[in-house]
Amino acid sequence: MSILKLYLKEHVSQICMYLGFMGIFVVIFYLYHVRSDAVQYAFFLSFLCILFYGLTGFLRFGRHYRKLVQVRAEEEIDLSGLPPVLSALEEEYQLLLKQLWEEKAEAESDSMIARQDMQDYYGMWVHQIKTPLSAMNLLLQSYDVKEEAELSFVKEMRLELFKVEQYVEMVLVYLRMENMSADLSFEQSVLDDLIRQVIRKYSRQFIIQKIKLNYETINSRVLTDEKWMVFVLEQLLSNALKYTRSGYISIYMEKKELVIQDTGIGIEAEDLPRVFEKGFTGYNGRTDKKSTGIGLYLCKSIMDKLRHQIRIESEVGVGTKVYLNLTRL
Repeated sequence: MSILKLYLKEHVSQICMYLGFMGIFVVIFYLYHVRSDAVQYAFFLSFLCILFYGLTGFLRFGRHYRKLVQVRAEEEIDLSGLPPVLSALEEEYQLLLKQLWEEKAEAESDSMIARQDMQDYYGMWVHQIKTPLSAMNLLLQSYDVKEEAELSFVKEMRLELFKVEQYVEMVLVYLRMENMSADLSFEQSVLDDLIRQVIRKYSRQFIIQKIKLNYETINSRVLTDEKWMVFVLEQLLSNALKYTRSGYISIYMEKKELVIQDTGIGIEAEDLPRVFEKGFTGYNGRTDKKSTGIGLYLCKSIMDKLRHQIRIESEVGVGTKVYLNLTRL
């Protein structure tokens, strides 16, 4: 029925013209007193011709329309599947469409090449920057405990170097995000092993900032990708440490969700719906001046690819709770 409506709408001008001509003939036949049976016969033959023409046109229009809808519904549109043209004007439209399609394909190819070049460059940069970072770590490790206690700046340098290593790792993860699906390897992992792995990495930062950690064995297993899940936990624990000046950070299970809770500065209520948006820093980011708005975006993107869920509850001045539902949806 919808195709019939479209067909009638497209040919409404022709229908009106036909009715107009019929009206003219009726008036002329009436004025010249033409026999009514002759008029009726002429109208009947005309109606049959118009009906045949309209029916064949409608069938042709229906096939044409369904073919176009089929081409548009395909995941990868193939313009070679377009139906034969019905008019010179439609032929020009198809030629224009094919020209635009070729230009689009060429632009996508150029964009893909440029993106690959960028990924190759930054991938090389990440691996090269790790060399001086490792050298700096070795230099700092050359100080013994006594010297480090006397030279307070060594602790600060260790902390800042640790942050640089985090940012470098974030760049590498960001570059890999596009092809992340090909890198996934799901297996049953002991959740406590993943958490302890992250805690060990940030243990020095807990000590330096004098933040208490509340954590008890969870005794739970989860089907996930260990490497990507560890990165998510690292980002969340890093954020908790970054915005917690004093107090504690807790890691525990609540029902079927893993919770990372802190007593930090919290997040404004109007910022909560947008914290997972790329580049969004919110009020805290404008105040801190160091937030990139990438960490939580990466966490959400990774959790979606792992088919897990993440949500945040927060209150300004009280703290933040991040909930991770690790059951696969």
